[in-house]
Amino acid sequence: MVLFDKQLGGLLLHIGRAVTQRHFSVTGTCSAIQKMTRVRVVDNSPLGNTPYHRPPRCIHVYNKSGVGKVGDKILLAIRGEKKKALIVGHRMPGPSMTPRFDSNNVVLIEDNGNPVGTRIKIPIPASLRARQGEYSKVLAIAQHFV
Repeated sequence: MVLFDKQLGGLLLHIGRAVTQRHFSVTGTCSAIQKMTRVRVVDNSPLGNTPYHRPPRCIHVYNKSGVGKVGDKILLAIRGEKKKALIVGHRMPGPSMTPRFDSNNVVLIEDNGNPVGTRIKIPIPASLRARQGEYSKVLAIAQHFV
């Protein structure tokens, strides 16, 4: 009987620790764009707007850290093809006075930097205007800035 009580007490102690540790996060969540992140194409390109059973996913980020922020280029897997894209909004809060979006938004671009679509459907951050030389054609098809 004493052995049974010790086992039961050990089990209850283990369950109690698991319950108390469940409410604490050990690692911080990363909502910026990294590998295998689902994204939303926000231009009117035919490749990004036709329905498909798999959402577009990031398969590579073109920077040293491997985490994409607004203005970074990424490589997407979309409808069985590989396409480059430009990040125009992400869910992770950035520096102060920069907008935070509800989804990870990208614009499809060609290898030379020209956008595939002719219109961007959502407002894009005005912080991209600082990089006007690189993304002038993407900024030209944008209708709204925030």
